Amino acid sequence: MPILLILLVLGVIFMGIATPVEAAGIGTFGAFIVCAAHRRLTWDTIREASVATLKATAMVMWIFFGATMFVGFFILKGGQNFVAESILGTGLAPYGVLVLMMIILFVLGMFLDWVGILLLTVPIFLPILKSLEFGGTFGLAGVAPEDVPLWYGVIFMVNMQMAFLSPPFGYSLFYLKSVAPPEISMATIFRSAVPFLCLQAVGVALCIVFPSIVLWLPKVMYGGN
Repeated sequence: MPILLILLVLGVIFMGIATPVEAAGIGTFGAFIVCAAHRRLTWDTIREASVATLKATAMVMWIFFGATMFVGFFILKGGQNFVAESILGTGLAPYGVLVLMMIILFVLGMFLDWVGILLLTVPIFLPILKSLEFGGTFGLAGVAPEDVPLWYGVIFMVNMQMAFLSPPFGYSLFYLKSVAPPEISMATIFRSAVPFLCLQAVGVALCIVFPSIVLWLPKVMYGGN
């Protein structure tokens, strides 16, 4: 049942039947059905789920509010132009600029929430990337200018997966600690996350070197060459 629910939500998005927000509503309705099928649909369950959703939504909205204000002041004071000029002033090739951005995102992910990083960096990084030409690496295919936003968006999210695992702020590490046996220390969890961070870094590199990993499915689903 949970697998069918996942396929339903993703299916209505990919088929263009519903937007992501509408698909979330469909997923919620499907979750009610799954819960009822397991005979766990009670008023207490609904209340607990509603309260948890309200708390999560309020937290995200406050993060959006604070990050938006910070970014607004940052741009107003010329911070966006300063960062853009500093990056372009390095004289790096387009792929060097992209790698530099990935390093910046990784460092920010150690201390900030991904929503704040999104609102802070995308308005600065994306215009820079759209002004560059990515002709490919090692003789492989490059990225067309119109595909750069999608390509960068996926690379950004893969990079943010490292933020969930990178100490000292990694969400997933603290979630794991909450369910791990008491004898498992936080230091042990931090050390155990290192191999997964390396795997995520490999994933980012593959998406950069082989952009078709990112672009193939959208082109198949929505057309394009």
